[in-house]
This record gives sequence, structure tokens and C-alpha cells, in this order.
Amino acid sequence: MATLQKIRTHGVLLLIVIGLGLFAFIAGDAWKILAPHQSQNVGNIAGEKVSALDFQNLFEEYTEVFKFMRGEAALDEQQSDMIKDEVWANLVNNKLVEKEAKKLGLQVTDEELQQVINEGTHPMLMNTPFNNPQTGRFDKDLLNMFLANYAKNKNAGDTYSQQLYKYWSFIQKTIRQNLLGQKYQTLLANAMLSNPYEAKAAYAGASNQVDLLMAAIPYNTVADSTVVITEAELKAAYDKKKEQFRQYAETRDIRYIDVQVLASDSDRAVIQREMDEYTEQLRGNVDNYATFVRATGSEAPYADLFKTKNALPEDVVARLDSVAIGDVFGPYYNVMDNSLNAFKKLAVSQEPDSVEFRQIYVVNNDLNARKALADSIYTALKGGASFEEVAKRYGQEGTKTWVTSNQYETANLDEANLNYLKAVTTTPANQLTNLDLATANVILEVTNRKAFTPKYKVAVVKRAVEFSKETYNEAYNNFSQFVASNNTLEKMEANAEEAGYRILSKNDMSSAEHNIGGIRGTQTLIRWAFGTSKGDVSELKECGENDQLMVAALADIHPEGYRSLKSVERELRTELLRDKKAELIKKQLQAAGANTVEKVAQQTGALTDSLNLVSFPAAAYVTALQRSEPAVSAYASVAEVGKVSQPIKGNGGVYVLQAVAKNKAEKEYDEKAEMDDVKYGYANMVGRTFLSDLYLKAGVKDKRYLFF
Repeated sequence: MATLQKIRTHGVLLLIVIGLGLFAFIAGDAWKILAPHQSQNVGNIAGEKVSALDFQNLFEEYTEVFKFMRGEAALDEQQSDMIKDEVWANLVNNKLVEKEAKKLGLQVTDEELQQVINEGTHPMLMNTPFNNPQTGRFDKDLLNMFLANYAKNKNAGDTYSQQLYKYWSFIQKTIRQNLLGQKYQTLLANAMLSNPYEAKAAYAGASNQVDLLMAAIPYNTVADSTVVITEAELKAAYDKKKEQFRQYAETRDIRYIDVQVLASDSDRAVIQREMDEYTEQLRGNVDNYATFVRATGSEAPYADLFKTKNALPEDVVARLDSVAIGDVFGPYYNVMDNSLNAFKKLAVSQEPDSVEFRQIYVVNNDLNARKALADSIYTALKGGASFEEVAKRYGQEGTKTWVTSNQYETANLDEANLNYLKAVTTTPANQLTNLDLATANVILEVTNRKAFTPKYKVAVVKRAVEFSKETYNEAYNNFSQFVASNNTLEKMEANAEEAGYRILSKNDMSSAEHNIGGIRGTQTLIRWAFGTSKGDVSELKECGENDQLMVAALADIHPEGYRSLKSVERELRTELLRDKKAELIKKQLQAAGANTVEKVAQQTGALTDSLNLVSFPAAAYVTALQRSEPAVSAYASVAEVGKVSQPIKGNGGVYVLQAVAKNKAEKEYDEKAEMDDVKYGYANMVGRTFLSDLYLKAGVKDKRYLFF
């Protein structure tokens, strides 16, 4: 590996941030689709089947772009799951928009795309490698220069250039899709109209503000047991709100048991003895700390390099300043990561956090020829030769590059990279070094060092308190016996507590989810849940970080369509309970003759408050009940000063209100401006909802869970 190229490349990549329109963030990792499934479909969008192979290609494209942006070689499971969802969401959105745009004859021409590139202000262009270093803005000349050079040398095997070209192709494609979406959205927005009547109503609602006195009887002052809700009332409420309970994708309810395997007392004792021995060895003379720390199985590798506290474990940092140089702290237990720890503070120094340098690589298969050439270059530079001119003579730029601590401190460094970084970070400013690495010589000149900060050399032995194979086998066997003898949901629920297990619930689980309870490796159980029958119990599954066991049972199925009354009964009962309590409270107030704010305030459990500058467009927030109350704002729009309202049913209780003052905002009526505001509000609403509307009408089917 060319050390310089890696550092320089990462330095650029870490600055690349893309702002997307239809998708804000992409992330991912490599995934595999078994060959038998590659000809099958992962879903259906508006009648068009999406093959697993097409989805795989999109996934790989997004993944490569993200890795290029971040300078990462591999991505974790969470990132992989995120990119799967982003690929699917964007595939759906783009196809839905393309279908509608085709009906209307909308398209994005090459000339329009080129115009956007020439303007250079699109969010996706603002943070590319083609930004001008002086202005910080996108520079189409730099782009064109790259494209011209790539066309000439694309078969030269330059991996970075090939990645950059693919990245640019992705940018172009995405901008084109983004522009088409904007065109369609603009067309819809311009179809929205307003009129003078709406303008006057909007102006009045926003400019008329009312100060109110309030007294309220909260619903919690009425016991639930005093309210009777019949099945007929529930059915009537369900029929009235049925359309709200429509579900466009099947979901399922499961019950599951998750067993976390933990270290036993004997396991802890073994690790403790080992840590005691390592701690004693730390207190003695260690010839090579990197070798020693690696031999202990520590989760915190050591490199003979000064590092900031950011590169050290948090539990070590918390104790570091209380330990003298040369002393050892530990062993101690850290509950946050379940580890036993010991560390030795080896050295402290004020070192630069940022170093600017330039260099010339000398590579030759002939070792003697390489060293001779390196010595010649070094001598020429020492004699006053121009660094840039010498670098160009050997096909290199010789430009200055900054490297910061966070770019290398947590990296796993081999010997060559360690020696290289030690030279970069310790060489004094304006001094040349002829560095002999394993595969090349590097003529290095440090040109600037800044942001000096305390850095440390600390040898850390961090051992997770892990269970033994025997402990895992015991937990597995015990749980396996329980699963075998409780092979129905009823048995599992009846006997779990006695066996020392806890039943957990996951309701309305969709097939698009990636795990159960945030536990890795449970995707197979989700796939099982959507392919089995109600009441079935799964096999025991090993999951997590190879430290958890799980079994699941399918409790209920909510098919696509209208949810059943039973599944939404709690929601309906809560609403009916509130409505009935409101009627009871109104009757109580009437019987007590409480027809003013003062009289209502005298009732048991009543709360009072003053609400200032209440207007129609924004729901009033009632601090006394900690509730947002649209009904209060609605009353304010028609309130008359001095007049007391009838009891008003709200979200948190029943209100009696009295307007004490009316205020008018100091804003003259401008009919055109008000009409434009109303129109903008409609357009904004359309912009938020048009994709959802298209989605619901397209009959989108997501079957990715069968493959991923």
C-alpha cells in the first residue's frame, strides 16, 4: 500500500458531504444474494416488477459511492441496512415520478443537465472533489480537466480515477432524477390557486390575536370506572373512523424470548487471574509494548505513537490524569463495556494536532538503485533545489498536504505505516527526511506544525468479560429444552416466567424491518414470521454478537386492508372515554351553575391559566394541562371581549374561556401577498404529500425480506 496516497486520499474523502434532495443520506455494506433467487423479484412498483439482480446492482452502486465518499473499505451491518432502505425508497420514488412525468411529457434534457453543471450551485455539486481550492465552490473546469484526462487514460489501471469517474456518473444520474422530481412537483404546485376570500380569512386569522382567561376540568378528575362503553358504541366509532384504520402493507405481531448469555462466576475468575498477571507484567520492564498488548488479547491495540485522548478508551481517559508517568492503574472493571482493564502511562508530550507536509516517492524494484536515487534527490533538495520542480521531474505533484490526528490515531497500523507517521508527526518544520520504508523511499519535508496539544503513549490491556464455551453450551441446552417442551404460544407464555425467561412483544412488525429488538442476526426470524401461521413457534436461533439466543411465536396477523376492530379497540376506547368524560363534566358544570371562569375555577380539580395572543392558525398550548388545544384557538377566532364561552371539549379537559382583550397585528392587508401565502401553503402541502399519494395508488409491494 502506498502510504502517502492513502493519507492524501482519505484527507480529501473525509471532506466530501453530499446534500441530496430525494434522499439525504446513504450508507451500506456488501451483501449477497444466493444464485437461485437472482432471477426472482424483490417487489412490484406500479405494476412493474423489480428483479433481485437489478436491486443488487443499485445497492452495489450506492455502496461504492458511499465508500468512496467516506474513504472506507468496509461498512457495518447498520450502514448496510440503511442503504438497503435508501435504495428501495429512491427506486420507488424515482419510478413513480418517472411514470407520471411520462404521461405529462416531462423530461430533463442533456442541455438542462449541462446548464445545472455549468451554474455549479446544485447541492450535490457543492462538496465534490471538483471544488476550487481558492473559492471553495464547484469548478466545472476542474471537472472537464478530469474527464478529458480520464478519457485518455481510463485503461491505465488508476483505481482512484476509475472510482472518481463512477462517482461522477452517479452524481449526474441523481441530479437528473432530482430535476425531474422538481419539475413534476413545480407543475403540481403551480396548479394550486387561491382567491380573495381565502386571503381575507387567512389575514384575519393570523392578525387577530386574543388574550383569554381559562378554567378547565381535566379528564383525569373523572374515574375511568364511572364510564361505561358498550360494544355497539365501539362498533359505531370504528365504522365512523374506519378509513383511518386502513393499512397498505401486512404486519404481524410476535412474542419472543431473548436470552443474553453472560459470563459465569468461574468465567470471571479465570479472566481476573489473567488480568492480574498482565497487570504485574505491565509494572515490570516490557521490551515491546505493541507485542505485549497484542499477546494479551486487548481490544485496545498499542502503537508507539503519541495520541490525543480521543484515541483512548473513555474509561482510561477518566483515570489518566490521576496516574503518574511510568505508573500502572488497575486492574478495574468497566461496566459500560463489560471489560476488565489495566493501563500504563508511558509518556506525555505537547505535539501538533495538524501537520502540513510534502513528499516525493521513490520506487524501484532494484533496492540499490532505489536508495541511490533517493539519496540523489535528498542531496539536491538539501542543496536548494525546488521541491515542486524535482517532484514533477519524477511524475509527482509535490504539493503540500495537511494530516490531522483523527485521520490516523484509531487506524490499525503496520510497521511501514507506523514508521511513516512517526516521521510525519515528529520531524521538525522545514526539515527534510529520507525515509526508507519496506517498498519505497519517501523524501519527506514537514512545512508546518500547529494546534499543539497534550498527547500520550498509553499501553492498555482491555479484556471483555466473556463467557466460556461451557457456559454458552449450558445456556443453549437449557433454553433448547424449554423451547422443545413449550412448542406453542400458549405454553410459552404460561411457562416462561417459571423457567426464568421473559416474554417480550413486537407488534405491527413489517417485513421491511431488519431486526427484532435491535438485535443483530434476527432477520431470519422476521422472514420466518412472514411465512408461518398464527400460533406457530420458531426454532431456537443464535443471534446477536454470537452471545444471544432467541425464539419467537406468531401472535397475530394484520393483513393488508382495514385493521380489525379488536386491533384498534384500545385507541377507540380512549377516544370514547374522553368524549363521555367531557359530557359528564359539562353536565356537572351545568348542575353546579358554573357558567363563568370564576365559578368553574371553584370546582374540584379545576385548573386556571391565562392564554395570551391566541390566534386561529396555531393551536394554543395550555401549560396547566400540558396540551396543545386547537379547539381553544378556534374559539379565539370568534370570541367577543367580556363574553364567556360555553364548556368546550378539548384534548386534555373541558374548558370555559373568556376573552379579555383583542389585539391586531401591525400588518396592513395586501391581497396579492396574502393570496400568494395561501397558494404557497397549498403548494407546500402538495410537496409534502404527493409522493405518498402516488405510493398509495401504485400498489407498491416490498418483498426484499425474502432475499436480504
